[in-house]
This record gives sequence, structure tokens and C-alpha cells, in this order.
Amino acid sequence: MRSRIVQIGNSRGVRIPKHLLEQTGLNGEVEIHATKNGLVITSPKKPRDGWAEAARDLASAGEDELLDEGGPATKFDEDQWEW
Repeated sequence: MRSRIVQIGNSRGVRIPKHLLEQTGLNGEVEIHATKNGLVITSPKKPRDGWAEAARDLASAGEDELLDEGGPATKFDEDQWEW
């Protein structure tokens, strides 16, 4: 599908047909990235997106133990931490 770059105030834009927006599920805020040959428009990633899958992968590989479990208390632990 072809479209034109149009003047929108002091900026320029591209009108995206409704059926393309419905196919992609894009709505509201989007991210735009420049590539060598054009622009890529995607849904913004949510903070921590993919963390649950990564945690499951670590657990299944046995790599999810705490690094400082049972280690010596720090000065903060001794002086300021309250249970």
C-alpha cells in the first residue's frame, strides 16, 4: 500500500488506514524507530516485559539461587534495618 507524507502543522505525517491499525492492534502511544530504509512503528514495550519468562528459564536451569543468602550483615543491616 502506498501513502503520502502530508503536512500537519509544522510537522509531517503519514495517514494510516483504519484497517491496517486494526490488523496490527496499534492504538494510542507508539514507538517509532528509524532504520536504514525507513521507519518502523511498534507498540511500546512495557517495563519488565519478558521478565516472567526469563525468571522461569533461570529456575528451570537451576540458576535462580540468591547470590548473598546467609552472607555477613552489612553496617546498614546492623544499624538501620528494622523488621
